[in-house]
Amino acid sequence: MPNDPTAITLTPVHAAPVRSAGVLRGMMLMCFGVLMFPFLNTCAKLLTAHYPVQQIVWARFAGHLLLVVLAFLPKRGLGLFVVRRPAIQIGRSFLLLAATGLFISAIGRIPLATASAIGFTAPLMVTALSVPLLGETVGPRRWAAILVGFAGAMLIIRPGAGFGDPAILLLLGNAVCYALYQIATRRGSAHDTAETGIVYAALIGTLVTSLGVPFVFRAPDSLLDLFLFAGVGFFGGLGHYLLTKAFQLGAAALISPLGYAELIGSTILGFFVFGNLPDLWTVVGAAIIIASGVYVAIREYRLRTLSR
Repeated sequence: MPNDPTAITLTPVHAAPVRSAGVLRGMMLMCFGVLMFPFLNTCAKLLTAHYPVQQIVWARFAGHLLLVVLAFLPKRGLGLFVVRRPAIQIGRSFLLLAATGLFISAIGRIPLATASAIGFTAPLMVTALSVPLLGETVGPRRWAAILVGFAGAMLIIRPGAGFGDPAILLLLGNAVCYALYQIATRRGSAHDTAETGIVYAALIGTLVTSLGVPFVFRAPDSLLDLFLFAGVGFFGGLGHYLLTKAFQLGAAALISPLGYAELIGSTILGFFVFGNLPDLWTVVGAAIIIASGVYVAIREYRLRTLSR
């Protein structure tokens, strides 16, 4: 995506210019949005033991699509599917599809908290990529925080041990795709509404996965499994809608690091559902990543406040 220095001056369609109150709302929406994902991940992890990954990914996007169409179509009509920048919407949709497929492929072998902690490299990537891709400014202190955050990720991954499980590489690929997805979301929000963006992400994911799912489909064995399949769609759709709204209200460098709130839900659900607790290195590494993210957010907010 070419660098566009005017991106920082653009405001979302039908939205007011970003102000302090709007940034605060964006931060809150980001926190609520990412807290949906531990529930999504728990449902997916339970399903991976008995069902094909492609079927789970299909259910995640099909349920997501049904939810958002029922919510938005009565009010928006067919205008819901009209986009001003289709290339951006299609590109971000494929990025989310790739991120989701990689994550669900890995989550069956990795504890929830560990997977979430590795995923926290994505907000740090967003902060770094917001410079060339969004035209935002990141100072030397925040660059230092990014490097420290990645050092924390290395404590979790421990590459000297041969990456332990190859699923770690899938999670790193997920983080890269998800960071690019967030960048594309920020760019697309300047032209299309959150409702349109979230519908396109669900529509593309559903269409692509529907091509192969008939060949691997397995009917749910129980009512619980049926609810789990519905859960991956519901929690995914709601979470990403909240994230899309959050990015309309604040700069990527400020909003993205707040994704660390996901670790709270992942740790709690990982313990009560799977009996897993993060080991010492994961706790230390996650703490470093969280501290880096908090510093980046506070530093960004202070600089924006002083520039007014």
